Amino acid sequence: MIEKIKFKQDKPIIFITNDDSVHSKGIAELINSVAHLGQVVVVAPDVVRSGSSSAITHGVGLELKLLCSQDDLYIFSCSGTPVDCVKLAFFTLFDKQLPHIVLSGINHGSNASVNSLYSATVGAAMEGCVNNISSIAFSLCDHADDADFSNTLPHVVAMVEKVLKDPLPKGTFLNVNFPKGVVQGLKFVRQADARWSEEYDKTFEKGTTQYWLAGYFDNREPNAVDTDEWALSSGLGSVVPVKIDMTDYDWLENNCLK
Repeated sequence: MIEKIKFKQDKPIIFITNDDSVHSKGIAELINSVAHLGQVVVVAPDVVRSGSSSAITHGVGLELKLLCSQDDLYIFSCSGTPVDCVKLAFFTLFDKQLPHIVLSGINHGSNASVNSLYSATVGAAMEGCVNNISSIAFSLCDHADDADFSNTLPHVVAMVEKVLKDPLPKGTFLNVNFPKGVVQGLKFVRQADARWSEEYDKTFEKGTTQYWLAGYFDNREPNAVDTDEWALSSGLGSVVPVKIDMTDYDWLENNCLK
């Protein structure tokens, strides 16, 4: 039976999830890098849940399994989506004190520009933000299962330390992406204007036609020097502050019903 965790009062609580599953290298690297900063609670999907954005499970029961409990580290797997992981953890494991910070990642692959709309790594960080908790999504531009995270980890730790000391504004979370290889530094930038041309590969199997998502990435402002795509191409980690309030206040003020 899963019971609520009794936390120490003298250490911050760090909650970690991802969308590459609890077994991925990226989440292991993240756990190991921030473990010294506080009490770490991990709830992550039991299988890969990439591309599920902020999806939640309904009509199907969720399973939560304890995989590790030692010192100040608790690791659980969840049969749901990354947002399910956040919601279920907050309901099941925490009593009066929610985490001080929510970390999602480190994702294997970029979640910059339009990718943030589809990303469950970003979706999980957004869910933390919905609960008024400082939240950060971390991603590395390398899809390899054995990706090298060593260049990113010092920046991850420094950012987590900073946000634990100086929490983010209510309603804002960070979408952080790192280039593959050496990271020249971090740059606060805006999200690039880009899209995926939804191209599919077509196959014929057992008498039926199947379509497999392929796609072509189109950066519609390749010459801009203030976007996340520009930062990554320049060897910089990109940090995009994101608000969960998606209201277009300019249009609301100037055009609504006028």
